[in-house]
Amino acid sequence: MPARRSAGGPANQPHSRATSRARDPEGTGGAHGAPDALGCFSEATRAWFMDAFTAPTPAQVQAWESISSGQHTLVIAPTGSGKTLAAFLWALDRLAAGPPPQDPARRCRVLYVSPLKALAVDIDRNLRAPLAGMRQAANRLGLPEPAINVAVRSGDTAADERRRLANKPPDILITTPESLFLLLTSRARQTLAGVETVIVDEVHALFDMRPDRPLPARRLAVAVVGWCR
Repeated sequence: MPARRSAGGPANQPHSRATSRARDPEGTGGAHGAPDALGCFSEATRAWFMDAFTAPTPAQVQAWESISSGQHTLVIAPTGSGKTLAAFLWALDRLAAGPPPQDPARRCRVLYVSPLKALAVDIDRNLRAPLAGMRQAANRLGLPEPAINVAVRSGDTAADERRRLANKPPDILITTPESLFLLLTSRARQTLAGVETVIVDEVHALFDMRPDRPLPARRLAVAVVGWCR
């Protein structure tokens, strides 16, 4: 199955040979067709979302329509419209829907790339809260609780932790563009063999190819584009 790649952030999102654009020109107002938009999620995910939010935003409704059909998706919407959560929630729901791969080396199925300054906020808002909410909802509904592992690899990650991640990949790997470049150009890139979903935040910064940009940054963009293809 081809990888579904989506992106969030102020000027977001990824690309591909077939790119669907989900736009929210009116901001974060209520979404038309919100009940139908949540119909593609599991019962526990729907229950958590409706407990946490009044309704999906227009950007989320359009993004889920595109992502659920297997499209590479570019989400363009104002800050605060839930773009990154749209991508994360779909990925979390898919991970929770079934067991991990039998091959531990292919366990990592979701890759999230974001500038370091945004990591702390995004992890808490778009991962920890939904995961905790989905577990609570599943427990309340008498369903199995999802067991999803999340790890962060950045320039601050210690060498022994990097080795651990290489030997035992998480379900979701969160990393920075610089760390992804190092990962892709090392033997540890094998840990990404099972990735099905790539979420790129602040994608405009990643693909800034102006001549005055540092050469490593431009090399990174080329490496990431080649890998995604």
